[in-house]
Amino acid sequence: QVQLVESGGGPVQAGGSLKLSCVASGNIFYISDMRWFRQRPQNQREWVATISGQGNIHYTDSVLGRFTISRDSPKNALYLEMDNLSPEDTAIYYCKMNIRTTPQSAFEEFWGQGIQVTVFA
Repeated sequence: QVQLVESGGGPVQAGGSLKLSCVASGNIFYISDMRWFRQRPQNQREWVATISGQGNIHYTDSVLGRFTISRDSPKNALYLEMDNLSPEDTAIYYCKMNIRTTPQSAFEEFWGQGIQVTVFA
């Protein structure tokens, strides 16, 4: 089975930075798209950023210029560098990966357990 484990969250002062990590383990043949989502208090889960298997990157408008998504494919790892954080970035952050577990299998979606980021003024 596949597991995604996130780390790097916590409390941070407004204007500060945090770097989230998400590492996949288990039966993994290939990972295509990797994404970050977040769920702010009393809001639905929302998409934050995507990095494809080819390295194409997209961000939601609210984080453009402040967040940087990256990946280390040999390590099955996904990162989110978050700079100039504001209280509005307070949320539980989730990683999601599209993973093929064997050469013959279809892609499946796997989620991390979520990690809290709290930005205080």
